[in-house]
Amino acid sequence: MTLRVLLVDDQALLRGAFSTLLNSSDDITVVGEAGDGTQAVALTRELRPDVIVMDIQMPGMDGLTATAEICADPDLRACRVLILTTYETDEYIAQALRAGASGFIGKGIDAQDLLNAVRTIADGDTLLSPTATRSLVARFLATPAQTQPPQSGQLAALTPREREMVALVATGMSNLEIADRMYLSPFTVRAHVQRAMTKLQARDRAQLVVIAYQTGLVSAAPERGAEQA
Repeated sequence: MTLRVLLVDDQALLRGAFSTLLNSSDDITVVGEAGDGTQAVALTRELRPDVIVMDIQMPGMDGLTATAEICADPDLRACRVLILTTYETDEYIAQALRAGASGFIGKGIDAQDLLNAVRTIADGDTLLSPTATRSLVARFLATPAQTQPPQSGQLAALTPREREMVALVATGMSNLEIADRMYLSPFTVRAHVQRAMTKLQARDRAQLVVIAYQTGLVSAAPERGAEQA
């Protein structure tokens, strides 16, 4: 299957470079380009791309606002947003995840990493740059400034094993890493994670991270301390 990508960046030169790179792959095609957030939202509704590669700093509606609008639209649930920016600050990363982005990476990544990032996001997984460490995610998603209060009752629908899987996802572990740790097959782990996503109405793994911290399933703690439920 060919992945359909929408590029969003206010710099035409960069859009051209990214378009050439992405179109060089047999399994990816760029179906549209936008120069600001307003155009991005309109083209997403028109083209229904699999992945939107979104810059943050743009004139008019910025990338974070556009991401929030796209991710809040039930009709665009299948469209996933990959934030690609030079501004890898803690607050931008947290805002992007809260807005519903499925990934956050810097423009300094190499060509192959960008191609792999698009594929990863399209597959429903979360992708964060090395800058977005577990302690960073924990610190900002668990701050009093979060837009919605924790609702631990959301977790009542999960089985104990599903809760365990969500907690491990929140530490940044991949399905394979969870499988190795729990002595399970990656297929079994994926099934548990997918069921948890369905029950919590999470569009992807990034939202599972948000829910895990907001409900208190895992807590803000430096480095490895965030792993415990």
